[in-house]
Amino acid sequence: MKTSYLQTIQLVERLHRQCLELVKAELERLAIRDLNNVQALILFNIGEEELTVGELTQRGYYLGSNVSYNVKKLVENGYLIQQRSLHDRRSFHVKASERGVAVYRHLSALFERHVAEMPDAGFSPEMLNDAGRVLARLLRFWSAPGSVRAPMTDAA
Repeated sequence: MKTSYLQTIQLVERLHRQCLELVKAELERLAIRDLNNVQALILFNIGEEELTVGELTQRGYYLGSNVSYNVKKLVENGYLIQQRSLHDRRSFHVKASERGVAVYRHLSALFERHVAEMPDAGFSPEMLNDAGRVLARLLRFWSAPGSVRAPMTDAA
């Protein structure tokens, strides 16, 4: 069990790095030089919504200081529009500018191409669903070790 667990940790790390490399390659293909792969993924996760910086952090995508730094850079480079909340003067709302939405759409198209290629690579929807359930369960375990005890179900 220990070997499988450690191999899974290494695979999760490698998958994350490889995803960042895919995004980096797409940015290079598009000749976007003022945006890094992490910032592009922030734009992708914001999409066409308006969120607070706190919501980005709460969703678990990024560490607080990284979010603040990257949001600042995204605003400076014209990818995000940042406005102070009318209801809570301490928080800021962010949404993608036209430039940011364009990046979101490019990444969305990239991921759509990947989805279209997956059956030819031997992936089925069931395989991805199973992998997602296992990874979600591992995430819950890491978030609160000892609290994940029930057998895995479709709701996992």
